[in-house]
Amino acid sequence: MPQDPVCGKEINEGEARASTGQTMHGASEVDPQMGTRCFHDGTWYYFCSLGCRTKFLGSPNTYLDQGSS
Repeated sequence: MPQDPVCGKEINEGEARASTGQTMHGASEVDPQMGTRCFHDGTWYYFCSLGCRTKFLGSPNTYLDQGSS
């Protein structure tokens, strides 16, 4: 299971990727309560919440450097 790089929580990848509908413009929409993800530097990262994702997007190297030490 992937781990949230911000808080370390294990994420159920299937739930984070599950489609719950579409926006009025036809884009896939997911339930952020089940987790969310973003693509950064060639890799998908999974998050337990939009808050963790927002922190990661603000400074991804801060969290990626923590994981490598």
